[in-house]
Amino acid sequence: MLRQGRPGVDVYQRQSNAVFDAAIERGRHRFGDSSLIPRRDGIKPLLRAVRDEGRAFFNMPDMDFGRKESAFVPFFGVPAATLLAPARMAQSMDMLVQPIVVTMLPRGQGYVVRFCEAPEGFDNPDLPQAAAAFNRWLEARIREQPAQYYWVHRRFKTRPEGEARIY
Repeated sequence: MLRQGRPGVDVYQRQSNAVFDAAIERGRHRFGDSSLIPRRDGIKPLLRAVRDEGRAFFNMPDMDFGRKESAFVPFFGVPAATLLAPARMAQSMDMLVQPIVVTMLPRGQGYVVRFCEAPEGFDNPDLPQAAAAFNRWLEARIREQPAQYYWVHRRFKTRPEGEARIY
């Protein structure tokens, strides 16, 4: 999360290695007032943090969390399990959606942070269409700077019924 005046909240997946987990959590708290909700706690604590505490929600929209609450929508032409919750939350809570693109500078010189407009179509009440709109927006940002994307992330680990595994 970025250093900012407004507190933020994010969902966090605990790591099995306690030392690694502590290092990741320290790193996530280094930029100011942030709250981490363990993924296993579900969505209710996240909704309360946004609604009741006014926290900004930071979301990594390209994570594959499986079939539950997801739709298979194209990501670089491949069906990808894409969460519907970000669009549902944004629409039901009338949230401002502002994607952020972070670019690492060479030789550890820092970062460039670019604040963008919400993707066209992300407000579509048809949630799979809204998810597909976000994927198209994300693909365009990745094409601008492909070396900056975290390619080792297993984006296609969940496959539609009957389709072969990729990994």
